Amino acid sequence: MFTGIIQSIGIVQNIILKKNLYFLYIKTNKNFLKNLKIGESISNNGCCLTIIKLYNNIMIFNIIKQTFNSTTFKKIKIRDYVNLEKPIKINNFIGGHIVSGHITSTAIITNIKNYTSSKILWIKPNNILQMKYILKKGSICIDGVSLTIDKKLKNKFSVNIIPKTLFKTTLSKKNIYNYVNIETDIHTRTIIKTVEKLFNNIKYLKKNIKRNMDDKKKNKYYKKIRKS
Repeated sequence: MFTGIIQSIGIVQNIILKKNLYFLYIKTNKNFLKNLKIGESISNNGCCLTIIKLYNNIMIFNIIKQTFNSTTFKKIKIRDYVNLEKPIKINNFIGGHIVSGHITSTAIITNIKNYTSSKILWIKPNNILQMKYILKKGSICIDGVSLTIDKKLKNKFSVNIIPKTLFKTTLSKKNIYNYVNIETDIHTRTIIKTVEKLFNNIKYLKKNIKRNMDDKKKNKYYKKIRKS
């Protein structure tokens, strides 16, 4: 689990495909790598990946094809920048919101409004079904960054990025038509799915009650016919 507060920016050194597995090489600063061990999870642009090797300020991660093809990793290039975050610890202060590291959709930046020291990004998810989990003033994770949804339309939404976030993340480098990873808020998804399931159960129950009542009416009708 993560918080969406970026701790470092990494640079892609290499990406290699071997036996249906991708090997992603990310270089970052020594402070971030301090006390890290093989087997630990790191958020890379919002996607939870496991370290398989560490050397010379470089972390190596495995990415399975399914994850590779369903995230922005399929578009990543050498020398691209990635947002990095270590997993949350029990005694950590949660500055953003709870993030699982499981990408729910990729999305395209459709518009950017630049101000003196901030940006507004308009983002359209490729999986349009994710829009029902995107609520105005709710939380969303974009390329690993915890942000608040500013506005919501039918098929896209906007986020306002403050100067500090721009300075500390790769979002300052984004352009129109760039792709990003998004993870909708896990609590919002859970609540909406639970309510949907409840309503579906109620509909099913009502349908069964109606069918039983119709059957009873039919039985009464046939009994009357037999008696007559």
